[in-house]
Amino acid sequence: MTASLFTAARACLDAASPDDKVTATFAAAEAFARGGLAIDGDAPGPGPIAMPGRPSRPRLVHPRELPRRGFGTDEGRAAFIHAIAHIEFNAIDLGWDAVYRFRGLPAEFYADWVSVASDEARHFTLLRERLRALGHDYGDFDAHNGLWEMAEKTAHDGLARMALVPRVLEARGLDVTPGMIVKLRALGDEETAAILEVILREEVAHVAAGSRWFRWYCGRAGIEPEPKFRELLAQYARAVLHGPFNVEARAAAGFGEDELAALRQLSAGS
Repeated sequence: MTASLFTAARACLDAASPDDKVTATFAAAEAFARGGLAIDGDAPGPGPIAMPGRPSRPRLVHPRELPRRGFGTDEGRAAFIHAIAHIEFNAIDLGWDAVYRFRGLPAEFYADWVSVASDEARHFTLLRERLRALGHDYGDFDAHNGLWEMAEKTAHDGLARMALVPRVLEARGLDVTPGMIVKLRALGDEETAAILEVILREEVAHVAAGSRWFRWYCGRAGIEPEPKFRELLAQYARAVLHGPFNVEARAAAGFGEDELAALRQLSAGS
């Protein structure tokens, strides 16, 4: 009997240590790719959303409690890499939660988010290796829980999840990463810059998956996507909208002109 994709997704969510979560993610993605995990229509429904498995460190604090560090020192650069690694670690769980939580969808939906989870695990591994090369490890610096908090807010609604997690929070990386790459290159840190270039290129496809499935949900519900996106931004995301926006990358990731205008307008007023 073929194992259930939903059971595998839940196991990846529950894995607590970084090594266990990455290993489980790669194994599940490989099994799904070869047909070893079924999209089981008779599986029990998803459990209530809760904190996924996490290591005891990093300590999670309010974003205001995180110290501002420049790139100019080794410690500051390590803290920056740690912050990006933490985003990628959270993004593994966000990919698996999309698979686990939202049921009765086309097979392509599950294929997209399994692939995203696997990519995020690879990104996390690259950043963790770079962090170790600088004498640190994941957990050495405090972090915040903003990405997962948005997952909790959108657990009831796949349409809202697709609009707000990939297209707002994760898309923020499209806006800020090019400038980070320039700064790192100016400091001679080609190794970290090269990792961020890989992440930037692949995150465009991840945000595009969010755009695709947001529009799919809207189509199923008979809703116009652009006004709905504006409504969701105003309802959930005013506090996390900050320009300037990488218009070229966002257009490649499926943002229309009206949506980009809504982002600019709401960020200017927030």
